Amino acid sequence: MIVILALLIGMTLGWYRAARLGGVARDKVQYAAAFGLAFAMLGLFATVIIERLA
Repeated sequence: MIVILALLIGMTLGWYRAARLGGVARDKVQYAAAFGLAFAMLGLFATVIIERLA
């Protein structure tokens, strides 16, 4: 669940960042994908750490 939430947050932040920089639709999609992947990986690591500690 953490991974999915992190993915959605990352995609939203990426889309917002590209929009603030004046990007066109392709830029927004690329930023959303990159931020989404990065945040999903962080969410995955967080999930693994939480499961190991519990």
